[in-house]
This record gives sequence, structure tokens and C-alpha cells, in this order.
Amino acid sequence: MKATYKIDPAHSSAHFVVRHMMITNVRGAFSGVQGKVEYDAENPASSSIDVVIDVNTINTLDSGRDTHLKSAEFLDAEKYPTITFKSKAVAAEGDGELKVTGDLIIHGVTKEVVLNVEAPSAEGKDPWGNTRMGASATTKIKRSDFGLSWNAALETGGILIGDDLKIELEVSLIKS
Repeated sequence: MKATYKIDPAHSSAHFVVRHMMITNVRGAFSGVQGKVEYDAENPASSSIDVVIDVNTINTLDSGRDTHLKSAEFLDAEKYPTITFKSKAVAAEGDGELKVTGDLIIHGVTKEVVLNVEAPSAEGKDPWGNTRMGASATTKIKRSDFGLSWNAALETGGILIGDDLKIELEVSLIKS
């Protein structure tokens, strides 16, 4: 049976990982994750996901870098204040995992991506009487596909910021 859940922004986040100076990975996160999930464990294909992320909640543990990422050279938070994902298809995989295909909009550019969703947790009651469940998802994108192409050449060869971006989502869902 299909149930509707609201994403709990206080207990949900979207993380990203990108290569820096071709040496190490830099991580960041957005804390303003909101949206709605309609989930049917018996018929996952009838499920849907609609997510909105507030770009201004970006946190890379470096305020100067965060300011640069919100600038017109990257996410242009003033012009594009949100990142959105809207599912188009949900398919069951082995061990309860899901493949969720949908449109990801970053920096005003829409691209189809596939989220690999770990088996959602079982429902449980929280201390306030709400029914909750959780889910984790990952995908990989090329930031240049979304118009995020700012970079700098390194004196030693190579580039400052990698093009491959790994996205990790953690969501806590409250049943409506």
C-alpha cells in the first residue's frame, strides 16, 4: 500500500565529493533538504520522489570556499537558489534496493540521473509518535554537464577541481 512521507530537513542531508588538485577528495553537504516521497513497498514502480535542496545551505567546512561555490562562477545561488530532483521511474532491484530515474536540476540545467537507493529502513515510531523510515541513495554526475565548468589549471599540470561529482543522500521520512 502506498504511503506518503515528508522529508525531515532536520535529519536529512545531501553530500557531495569532488577531487581537489588531483590529489584528494573534498566533501561538502547541503542541509536544506525538503520534499515528499510516495512509497509502496509492495509495488515500488508506483512510488515517486520529489526533492528540493536549498543551495544556500552548502557547507564544505570552509566559509570562503562556500561563498565561492554560491557565486556566479559555480552554483549562482542568487539566480538558482535550489537544486531539485523529481523521479520519473522507480524499479526494484535485488535485496530491496531501488533504481530511481529522474530529472536533476542544478544551475538551471536539467539532466536525467539514476539514484541507487539502498533498501529503505523499516518503519518505526519516534518519541513524538510519528511513523518514520529512512533511505540512503548515491549517484555520480559530471558537474560540467550542469554548466558548472569553472576550473583552474595547475602549474604542475592537471586541474584544480575534478569533473566527477559523487552525490550521497540521507533522508529521514515522516509518514503523513
